[in-house]
Amino acid sequence: MTTAEISKRLVEMLRAGDYPGAQAELYADNAKSIEPAWAPDAVQQGREALAGKLQLWGDTFETHSNEISDPIVAGNFFSLTMQVDVTDKKSGNRFPMCEIAVFEVKDGKIVTEQFFFDQPAGS
Repeated sequence: MTTAEISKRLVEMLRAGDYPGAQAELYADNAKSIEPAWAPDAVQQGREALAGKLQLWGDTFETHSNEISDPIVAGNFFSLTMQVDVTDKKSGNRFPMCEIAVFEVKDGKIVTEQFFFDQPAGS
């Protein structure tokens, strides 16, 4: 698959809420995920680690809505904006989150994802 094809498929799957399926189908076995430096465990690598990230997200937040932009493709990279409305399960606080995600593709698979967003207030 080309970078454009992968980006379109990822958007389709994320809009449907199928994050685990997207990882299984579109990500390289040793893919890396990078969060902002202030986030705990900011860098994760490999299928098991990325699956653990998804599990932690689901254990931590209830997602009320999920908006994924159309991709912007440039060579082996593409980006998306992602907006979610979530409730922190522990505190009960509900808030929006907005981020830019940049993905790198090699040999027909996503090899890196990196997320950019502001640090939540009070964290």
